[in-house]
Amino acid sequence: MANPCKSKEEFANEAIKRALRSLRKRHLSEEGAHASAFAALSRPIVSQGSEWKEKAESLEVELQQCYKAQSRVSEQLVVEIAESRTLKALVQEKETTTSDLQKDLTEARDECMQLKKDLEDKIKALEVVLSENAELKIQLEQMTVRAKNAETENKTLVDRMMLEKMKNAEQLNEANQLYDDMIKQLKASGLEKLARQQIDGIVRRSEQDADAFLQSNIPSTCKHRLQAHEGGCASILFENNSNKLITGGQDRTVKVWDTDSGSLISNLYGCLGSVLDLAITNDNRSVIAASSSNNLYAWDLSSGRVHHTLTGHTDKVCAVDISKVSSRHVVSAAYDRTIKVWDLLKGYCINTIIFHSNCNALCFSSDGQTIFSGHIDGNLRLWDIKTGKLLSEVAAHSFAITSISLSRNGNVVLTSGRDNLHNLFDLRSLEVSSTLKAAGNRVASNWSRSCISPDDKNVAAGSSDGSVYVWSASKAETVSTLKEHNSSILCCAWSGLGRPLASADKNGVVCIWA
Repeated sequence: MANPCKSKEEFANEAIKRALRSLRKRHLSEEGAHASAFAALSRPIVSQGSEWKEKAESLEVELQQCYKAQSRVSEQLVVEIAESRTLKALVQEKETTTSDLQKDLTEARDECMQLKKDLEDKIKALEVVLSENAELKIQLEQMTVRAKNAETENKTLVDRMMLEKMKNAEQLNEANQLYDDMIKQLKASGLEKLARQQIDGIVRRSEQDADAFLQSNIPSTCKHRLQAHEGGCASILFENNSNKLITGGQDRTVKVWDTDSGSLISNLYGCLGSVLDLAITNDNRSVIAASSSNNLYAWDLSSGRVHHTLTGHTDKVCAVDISKVSSRHVVSAAYDRTIKVWDLLKGYCINTIIFHSNCNALCFSSDGQTIFSGHIDGNLRLWDIKTGKLLSEVAAHSFAITSISLSRNGNVVLTSGRDNLHNLFDLRSLEVSSTLKAAGNRVASNWSRSCISPDDKNVAAGSSDGSVYVWSASKAETVSTLKEHNSSILCCAWSGLGRPLASADKNGVVCIWA
């Protein structure tokens, strides 16, 4: 509050003083602000013009520098815009890749979940299998114990069987002694003819038939020319003690012919491949065919139906034979490098022989205990039918053996080879007793079959030139050359009655020679 002691004049004087002080300060400030202007005005005009010119030049230089800087900035801006666009495209590409990867990740997660589920299922299945395996292991241990017991029992039975065999052998020796005594008595009583009829347990029909049986005529003319099969005819054989001819060909059929009239008796169907070899039982009831379908087929000749299909080979079956002692045992060879022994009554394989060289031909020995086999390496091998062991081996030919035939007396075996030779081996010494060859004789295939006459005096074999060559076994020389075929001959067969002779070629033509 104002002091009441002061008068109004004092208040006015103080206010005037304050106004003068503020005016003075304002004047001084305005004077300082316009000092430069006053100084400039006080200078001459010429000096001010030069200063303005210098400033204008400096400003022009600064303006040019500004333009240059602006140009550089523009160029840099264009580059940065281009880089920005590139980076934007890269970003978009990365975003696309990221989205694809996210999809793949999602799919991988789903697949992982599925695999995890499958793994759990597999683990459960494995646990089940392990439990089953444990149970099977227990059963195996039990079966092992049973097998050991059975083996022990089997040994006991084998010992008993050997004792029985020894007893049987003794009885057989006694029977043989009695037989020898009986033969001596028969000879002494003048009944030699009857004794001759009972040799090997076979009763001949008559002495006249026996003489006819033992004599084989050398054929000279073609009695019948049969178009037996479509395609080649690879195997032919005669029924035992008969003139009926059985043929097998590439048309998958087996046919039975009457060689007297040349007429077809019956057809056997059911084979699924080409027939490569044939065999017939001793009682003429069944015929067996080796086939390229890897199987063997057994027909009943009376009904014409297949009553056995023997399966087990894994390649084409090229050879088959039946035991001369029993019609039960059959042996076969295939291009799976195996030889199999079959039980024809039971219809399954009872023994398998494995060898490194394929077998082209085989036959039983006369006692049915040995198998003769001819192989691609040219060797003749002898096998034990019971054990399957190799008994002996002979280098028979320089090339593949194509055919094996046993003589009627069982002492000689005929082998034919791709070296165009036909060798007669004495089985008692396993040495070549005679070698048959001819200038024009050429073996046509790996399964070309030759044959021995029933009296063991002659040998017949076909050639690739369509000729049938007949040799004398004792003289080892050609006694006849038969020409009727127009193509390579694959096989020959001689009737057990001594005549006729039959031959077959690659065109399926069969010739009956008389």
